[in-house]
Amino acid sequence: MPRDYAKRKPAPKKKPARSNSRNTPRANQARGNGAQVQLPWVRLVIIVALIAAFGYGLSQIKGSAERVEQQPAQEQHSTTSKPAEAIPEKPEERWSFIEELETKEVEVDVPEAPEQTRPYLMQCGSFRLQSQAEELKAKIAFQGLSSEVRRAEGSNGVWYKVILGPYKTKRLAEKDRHALQRASVRGCKIWYW
Repeated sequence: MPRDYAKRKPAPKKKPARSNSRNTPRANQARGNGAQVQLPWVRLVIIVALIAAFGYGLSQIKGSAERVEQQPAQEQHSTTSKPAEAIPEKPEERWSFIEELETKEVEVDVPEAPEQTRPYLMQCGSFRLQSQAEELKAKIAFQGLSSEVRRAEGSNGVWYKVILGPYKTKRLAEKDRHALQRASVRGCKIWYW
């Protein structure tokens, strides 16, 4: 038969029966026989005695570290009978490399970089309107660099390109590109001419 657990009422709680501690056999034994009852005072006295013993032990140990360190030092002074002037003097330096290195010159052969026959150019923008290209050219001029706007006709129509250069090395072009990046001019590309 199925049960309905949703409407089920909890079982009534039973009250515990009261017991009279005077009538229990343990209570009777404890009252009748005084030797079996441990007083809390006995435990308290034992705990206080242990704490006192621990404190006394710590007070005895407190200065012993200093005494142990001082005794070997006193014994060393008494056993060594050498006078203080028996310490050898500091030896003089026999090395001469310090003076030699100050005047030494080293020659290094650095091969020269081959000359680039094709210079580098940097393009920073390509616009449909010449006014936009001139605006970028002015922004580049504020950074102390010179650029030019070149008109290019292609299959897509007329474009205005902002070009910097020519540069002899790619390193010089990279230097200017980083300066423009710091000035928020992004998208500059370096290429051979």
